[in-house]
Amino acid sequence: MDFGENPIEEQRDDVETVSFANERDEYEHLLSKFDTKRQKELLRKIDWRLLPVLTVFYLISFMDRSNIGNARLQGLEADLHLSHSQFNWCLTIFFFPYGLFEVPSNLGLKFTKPSIWLPGIMAIWGVALMCMGWTQSYSGLLAGRFFLGVAEAGLFPGVTYLCTTWYLRYEQHFRVALFYTAASLAGSFSGLLAYGIGFMHGIRGYSGWRWIFILEGLLSIIIALASIPFICDTPDDVKWLTDEEKRFIKLRLQFDGHESGYKEPEFKMKYLKQAFGDIKVYLGCIMFFTISTGTYSLSYSLPTTINLLGYTAANAQLLTIPIYAFACIMCVLNAIVADKIQKRFQSIVIPYLVGLSGLIICLVISPREKPGVVYFANFLVASGLFPTIPGIVCWISNNLAGQWKRSIGMALEFTLGNVIGGVVGSNIFLSREGPEFRTAYLVLASFFAAGIVTAIAQLCLLLWANRADERLIESIPVGDREQLDEERKDDGDKSPFFKYTL
Repeated sequence: MDFGENPIEEQRDDVETVSFANERDEYEHLLSKFDTKRQKELLRKIDWRLLPVLTVFYLISFMDRSNIGNARLQGLEADLHLSHSQFNWCLTIFFFPYGLFEVPSNLGLKFTKPSIWLPGIMAIWGVALMCMGWTQSYSGLLAGRFFLGVAEAGLFPGVTYLCTTWYLRYEQHFRVALFYTAASLAGSFSGLLAYGIGFMHGIRGYSGWRWIFILEGLLSIIIALASIPFICDTPDDVKWLTDEEKRFIKLRLQFDGHESGYKEPEFKMKYLKQAFGDIKVYLGCIMFFTISTGTYSLSYSLPTTINLLGYTAANAQLLTIPIYAFACIMCVLNAIVADKIQKRFQSIVIPYLVGLSGLIICLVISPREKPGVVYFANFLVASGLFPTIPGIVCWISNNLAGQWKRSIGMALEFTLGNVIGGVVGSNIFLSREGPEFRTAYLVLASFFAAGIVTAIAQLCLLLWANRADERLIESIPVGDREQLDEERKDDGDKSPFFKYTL
């Protein structure tokens, strides 16, 4: 699954003109030509074209939304005369538009194309971030955070959905984890950048926190404009694939999880209803908000938490880096194993348990007496948070058939998960409770436990559905199965011929 060397892109002109009775025969013919080695070469080619730009996008996104935690240590509250409640509102306000605009944004992505939509929203949030650097008041900062949420709403659901249009179900977790580790790296970069920017205090009359917002906003705009030629929309739109490779990619996706293939027509309202009426989506929402609560609370509070353990503000910025880097490694390793065994449940529950153990340490060990132990516990908490989200995302996307339902269902999962998780996560680390933060750790431990229970419920539901489908198919004469498949094909993952990922 590693990228290896960037493969030499060789255009093949030996595409055969052959007639096939149906698309299944055509797919079988192409499978005979694309052996394991050639498929790996094709995937490597896609990886090098698709993943670097998505990784950079998400790194910048997570860094831009969480840098307010670093700005806090550079004098943000003092310069704008913010109370603790006002600062918390600046954290919270981001998540209302961030959640509410995710479904509309993914629909916008479907009706336009990624190479237009994704750089467009990135440029907009870059402008919002720069305006935050120039603001002179609490209301200005609040407005900047609101519009930052509006623009960033479409990125994570957009890029994760884009992966599903290129990769098979058991190829996605590793790829999603690769660009999601940008969230881990964002914490490292943000801490390192904030440490460096701290020395710019007073240049042109700007405090260090203003330079954090201005420079990161400018960087977002530059990257957005520069990335437009490098974003891959669909296999049909690119010139670096041969016609044969394009056809093979389309057919392998069409037959992924569906023996007779599934080709979705244009948008119908029924796909919207299917997404909003599927219990799998809402169980995914519960898991997602239990984890996003921890992710956001950690990114906003970690520099301050380490500072309160007795380290200087500058060293606290640097000490966040090993925690995020370790979480990044664990995220990728977890994804590799998950795709190898073709399971999702274990890749979610095991990190939950690791994170829960870290939270228990934070609750029972005094940070005043043993700050090093509490610092170590944050490694476990981060290792429970960051590997889990790609698993949850892929578990939902793997089990939603049809591009429209998948696009809407994934965005809905992010909507409810981010609104609840973001609002709760940005308000549980109470300043008056530092450095113990018992309320925050109790809330997160409760959420992790709830996430484990929800994952077990999801597994039981999928097992029951798979067995019910098997019994239904076995009860029908072989000659009538093709007719049943044709009748139920537009039901997407509700078709008895679709097999859920466990």
